[in-house]
Amino acid sequence: MILNLDKNFNPFPNKKQITFESFVFSGGEPHIKISDDLKDVVQVTVSHRINSFNDFGLLLIAIDALKRMKIEKINVFIPYFPAARQDRLMQKGESLSVKVYADILNGLNLNKVTVFDVHSEVTTALLNNCTSLNNHIFIEKVIQKINKDIVLISPDAGALKKIYTLAKHLQKYEVIECSKTRNVLTGKIKDFKVYHEDLNGKDCLIVDDICDGGQTFIGLAKALKTKNAGKLYLAVSHGIFSKGLKELNNYFEMIFTTDSVKKLDDEKVIQIALKL
Repeated sequence: MILNLDKNFNPFPNKKQITFESFVFSGGEPHIKISDDLKDVVQVTVSHRINSFNDFGLLLIAIDALKRMKIEKINVFIPYFPAARQDRLMQKGESLSVKVYADILNGLNLNKVTVFDVHSEVTTALLNNCTSLNNHIFIEKVIQKINKDIVLISPDAGALKKIYTLAKHLQKYEVIECSKTRNVLTGKIKDFKVYHEDLNGKDCLIVDDICDGGQTFIGLAKALKTKNAGKLYLAVSHGIFSKGLKELNNYFEMIFTTDSVKKLDDEKVIQIALKL
């Protein structure tokens, strides 16, 4: 059975859903009450999109409620794992935030934790019984919608391993490597480089796991155009888009993402629902 804590997110459409009620107390604490009788249920999968620590809190108390209902095996599906980008210490005084989340989940002795296109292998190494789903099916659907020959663009060194694995799976598309320089103190990005002399008008699909503010992809789009790129497309597994989509839409023919973070409403964005 499935306990979908976000009622606008249903990655398990063909499985029986557990009914529940939840709310937030005036003091800020989340609360849940599971309505169904789970007497003969052995295994439950809990899914949730984590956009705040309160979302994470709801996940935790839901797990506790299931444990108190004597559910033997509890699985968790968190498509966008919180703090996955905080997977290393860059400056003194910082927290290794991803480990904080992982340690809390590990303490619950879960049967399995599933994440989608996780930012780095640090997360899967920290989480017990963790499975990371790759982006292959998502990108296959993206390419079907583009319906033309493209080259795959790797935005930086961190994306290289995954994009070459993807290219091997697809067995058809050339990979163009790119790089950028980031100031670790200010977070500002500069010096985008495309390691190809002339793209000869080829259409390009940039593939990455996360789009937050979008400056990486805007800078990369400008650099690709200096190399005679054709139409530009962007596919990101987790679309946060904290700065909105207006500026990104100036550079890309179409933007693709999943519903791992939130629902989007933009005519130039195609959102592909995650289905497990």
